[in-house]
Amino acid sequence: MSSQLRLDPLTGKWVAISLERSERPLAFSPRMQAIEEDLGHPCPFCPGNEEGSPAALETYGPSGSWLVRVLPNRYPAFEGDAPFVLNNKGPVFTEATAGGIHEVLVLSPDHEADWSKLEDDQCGLVMAAIRDRVDEHSCAPVLRYSQVIVNSGREAGASLEHPHAQLLGLSFVPRELADEQAGFSRFRGGCLLCAAADAEEGAGHRLVISDETTVVVCPFWSAVPYEMLLVPRQHCAHLHRSPPDVLAGVGVAIRTALARLEALLGDIAYNIVFHSAPYRAHEPYHWHVHILPKLTTTAGFELGTGVPINIITPEHAAGQLHVETPLHHVA
Repeated sequence: MSSQLRLDPLTGKWVAISLERSERPLAFSPRMQAIEEDLGHPCPFCPGNEEGSPAALETYGPSGSWLVRVLPNRYPAFEGDAPFVLNNKGPVFTEATAGGIHEVLVLSPDHEADWSKLEDDQCGLVMAAIRDRVDEHSCAPVLRYSQVIVNSGREAGASLEHPHAQLLGLSFVPRELADEQAGFSRFRGGCLLCAAADAEEGAGHRLVISDETTVVVCPFWSAVPYEMLLVPRQHCAHLHRSPPDVLAGVGVAIRTALARLEALLGDIAYNIVFHSAPYRAHEPYHWHVHILPKLTTTAGFELGTGVPINIITPEHAAGQLHVETPLHHVA
């Protein structure tokens, strides 16, 4: 069976059924089990092991070597050029085709260099690669939206240790994005995130980073401990239409935010989630980035109600993260 979407009629959210993903090594591993290369398999993302992964779609770097590499995901959650078509199979059974693209972006040749350890130029190169791939996705007639994520650590969903991002071109707009779009539309004070960034800078006590291109805060509505929201200062609905200096600045801000998180809490798992407007949607929207540390377990109350419980205030979290931490790799 190819990938398939099934609609949850209680929430209006789509559930993706993807049997190929179950074929990944350790797909059903218990918590904290070592990831693939720790069990003796060579890392397919390290230089010299390229034959262990599909042929690259794009490479960035000097001739004869690479600094960033993009390749197809061997176990895609979404694939194929089938358009989004609904099929009602009964009063509460609605499914749809799940065409799309699923790619992997290797952040660096260095097996140990997660985003918190990247140099400024490498941060800019990663963001340029993300921009290029999302722009490529946007040209596919059947695709509507790209989801860019980084899973770091087994608890965050990573099945390989070598730092990488995943890029998924989707034939539908996920409910999370639709809900955010609705939030922007309801807000009557201009751009919701421009206003939020201005207000947070004014208040100061949830501010983590404030530089020429980016405002980083532990948002007022933080759902998990040490959650961070990165907002580009330049208003733009689409990541792939932002200028290079803004993208590079956001990449560096992500690096700095993660480095501070690591300096404070150690080597913890986390997710990075990029949210950009669907390709053919315009205002109102402002693309942004969520950093979500994996420090607590989602338990029955959260699963049953959809209401997260955060055990640390964002004001306290930001106060700890805002302290300037010596970072030897930051230019």
